[in-house]
Amino acid sequence: MVLTKGKKQEKLAELKELFSDSAAAVAIDYSSLKANEFTKLRKKLKAADITASVTKNTLVKKALAEINFTIDQSILDKPVLFGFGQDEVEMAKILTEFAKEFEAVEILGGIVRGEAVDAAKIKVLSTLPSREQLQAQVVGTISAPLSGFVNVLSGNLRGLVNILNQYKNKLEG
Repeated sequence: MVLTKGKKQEKLAELKELFSDSAAAVAIDYSSLKANEFTKLRKKLKAADITASVTKNTLVKKALAEINFTIDQSILDKPVLFGFGQDEVEMAKILTEFAKEFEAVEILGGIVRGEAVDAAKIKVLSTLPSREQLQAQVVGTISAPLSGFVNVLSGNLRGLVNILNQYKNKLEG
């Protein structure tokens, strides 16, 4: 499909914005996927609030150059789909699971928090707990000493109540 100069400029501006505003941009080789598998991938990404973009690699190179980001140029030697999202761990998990399900998909690398990463780092990211799990762990770690302290205090009060109750029973009996 031939793009007009205006469309190319629009797409270039969109790519620069996506690369700049996203916490992570991950490139995958989708060329061996069948149409229904590709549709399934797009739906999974959309459900996770990840923007999928298939564009000409020359536009990607130009967008990256204009915003001073670097990426392994061998990634852009084949047709790629870039996923853009704010949660790099969630995106890595989704893409790694999809690559396991469909061997035709290959994770090539990308950019995480402005730094170029390879496929191995993306796979390592996929093993980390999600942001929600980490937040729950932090809350649990903070609340554990407090709940322990409350239990200690209530134990003393229970002991006092038991002693007073035994004393009352002794006086009555």
